This record gives sequence, structure tokens and C-alpha cells, in this order.
Amino acid sequence: MTLFQTIVLGIVEGLTEFLPVSSTGHMIIAQKLLAVESSEFVKVFTVNIQFGTILSVIVLYWKRFFQTFDFYWKLFIAFLPAAAIGFLASDYIDSLLENVFVVALMLVLGGILMLFVDKWFAKTDENQNMDWKRALKIGFFQCIAMIPGVSRSMATIVGGMTTKLTRRNAAEFSFFLAVPTMAAASGYKLFGLIKDPVGIDMLKDNLITLLMGNVVGFLVAMFAIKFFIGFVTKFGFKAFGYYRIVIGLLILSLLFFNVDLAVI
Repeated sequence: MTLFQTIVLGIVEGLTEFLPVSSTGHMIIAQKLLAVESSEFVKVFTVNIQFGTILSVIVLYWKRFFQTFDFYWKLFIAFLPAAAIGFLASDYIDSLLENVFVVALMLVLGGILMLFVDKWFAKTDENQNMDWKRALKIGFFQCIAMIPGVSRSMATIVGGMTTKLTRRNAAEFSFFLAVPTMAAASGYKLFGLIKDPVGIDMLKDNLITLLMGNVVGFLVAMFAIKFFIGFVTKFGFKAFGYYRIVIGLLILSLLFFNVDLAVI
């Protein structure tokens, strides 16, 4: 990977990880547009630069991460469903990561959903405390995001809103849940690379690339989180819905006419 490719992918990851537009989908599309050749390191890079975006959540919400044990217990409960399914279906999930058609289709379908969530889940509870039932339900919604193009952020925010959380509270819990979820996914991929001597050499040769991607992702995600919370609290999700539909339909059209994304 070149320095330019690394920086662009870091920007894409930082901008899209916490927005309901599918960071995985955008990373797959960006790799195609940049003509990044698929390799074991690229697969690890795509997941591992999430460490930078994880750090942005911890930095912005550091006070929330020094709460009672109950805070971590709820995160653990919400994390369990995705952890179990991710472990059992890891190979199948990996096989979907290069399927641009699935990404585009899910972008469109998720975009249509985004047009209506504000209306469907407008009613909220006065009690906004996170209990274990709410946490578990959000955790099951997170499993849907294992399909590339769905968006982990979208799935967990919608999951939170179905429990009558406000848009802001649902979004913030989605950010918090990203920390253990993305840390586990990144750590698992990294472990799979370094347990093989060849993988260790590959990591050493590309360490600067990995660090650069994480730094760029961290800086951009700091901005994206602040923007998203303010925007969604005031305006809701419709704009993200329209964006997803436009991007998804554009990609589907290119695929239909057999246009190679790498030559655009």
C-alpha cells in the first residue's frame, strides 16, 4: 500500500465508523477505487485501523469510562451476541468482505430504513438508564451489522431506539459498544497474523503503514463523532438515508454495466 492509499483509507475509516453509513462498505469500495490489491495484510489493516477510532471514543468520553462496574457489565452483555457469532462464523463473514454487490444492496436497504426510523421510534421513555435487557437487545441488533454494508452504527442505534432511547443516548451507547467490539475484532485479526512467522515479518514490513492509518483514523474520527452527535440530535437520520441510497444505487449501476471500480 502506498502512503496516499493509507491516508485515504484512514480518512474513510475515521469519517464513516461512527456514522450510520457502513464503514466496512465504504472501506471495500474505497479499496476498489484505489486499486488496493487484496492481501492478508490489507485484510488486517482494514480491521486493525479501528484501534485509532476506538481511541477517539475513549478520549472524547473518558469520564464515562471511569464509572461504576455496572457500565462495563452492560457493555459486556451487549458485546456477547456479536462475539459469539463472530467467532463461529468468522470465515463466512470474511468471504462477504469482498462482495461489493452485497455492500451496495445493504446500503440501499439500510438507507430506506433510515428514512423512517425518526418517525417509527419518535416516542422515548423518561427513563433513559441502560439496563441489561436494553443492552442485550442492542447487542443482538449489532449482529446484523456483520453483513457488509449494514453499518454497525446504524444497527446499534436503531436497536437502542427500539428500546425507546433518545437518538443521542442510542448513538452514544453505540459509540461505547464499539470499543469492546472493535477491539476484539482488531485483536483477533492481529493475533491471526502474528501467530505465523511469515505474518510477523509482514507486520514488521508494514508497521509504519498500520500506524499511519490508525493516526489518521483517530484524528478524523474525533471530528466525525462531534459532528454526528450534533447533527443527528437536531436533524435526525434522513440525510444519511438519502446518502446511503444514492451511493448504493450508483455502485449497483456500475456493477450492472460491468464498470471496473478500479478504473474510475
